[in-house]
Amino acid sequence: MTALLMRLTAFLMVALASLPAAASPEAWAALRQPGTVAVMRHALAPGYGDPPGFTLGDCTTQRDLDDRGRAQARAVGDAFRDAGVSVDLILSSRWCRCRHTAEETALAPVEAFAALDSFFADRSTAEAQTAAVRRRLAAADPARKLLLVTHQVNITALTGRSTRSGEVVVIRVAGDGSLTTVGTIAIPVP
Repeated sequence: MTALLMRLTAFLMVALASLPAAASPEAWAALRQPGTVAVMRHALAPGYGDPPGFTLGDCTTQRDLDDRGRAQARAVGDAFRDAGVSVDLILSSRWCRCRHTAEETALAPVEAFAALDSFFADRSTAEAQTAAVRRRLAAADPARKLLLVTHQVNITALTGRSTRSGEVVVIRVAGDGSLTTVGTIAIPVP
C-alpha cells in the first residue's frame, strides 16, 4: 500500500507542477527592490526523491531535468528578463536537477552552496542547513540580487511554503536576518 501511495503522490506532484499559475504583481515589484531574494524550486525532473545508488557528483545516477524541465527553467529566466529583474548570483544545491535549472535560466553565474542540498532523505540536517541559508542571506549585500535554486523540503523549512517545480518564492530579508514572504512566481511549463 505504501508503494502505491508514493506513486500516486508522485503522479499528483507532477500533474500539479504542470498547471499554469500567475505571478503576484507584488512579487515582481519586490524583486526589483533591494533586500529581496528569489528562492526557486528546481524545474521539472520526473520521478520522486532520489533513486537507489544516487551519487552526488554523478548526474547519471540522479533524477534530472527532462526536456520540459529545461524549457521551464529557460522560461523562468526569460520571465525575469522580461520583468526587468537582474540577478547578480545564483546559489544552487549541488544536486544536478538544481544546478541544471540554475544554468538553464542563464540569469547569472552559478555557485554551489551545500546548505541548499536536499535533506528529503535525511531530515537530521534540516535545522543546520536552514540556519546556514539564513546566515548567508543575512550577510548578503541587499543591493545584490540573489536567486537560490533548491528543493521543496528546503523551501518549506525556510519559508513555511510548499512549492511546485519551477516555482519561485520571493522573500524580503530584514537587517536582523528575519525573512518575510512577499509573493510567488510560477511560470507555466512551455
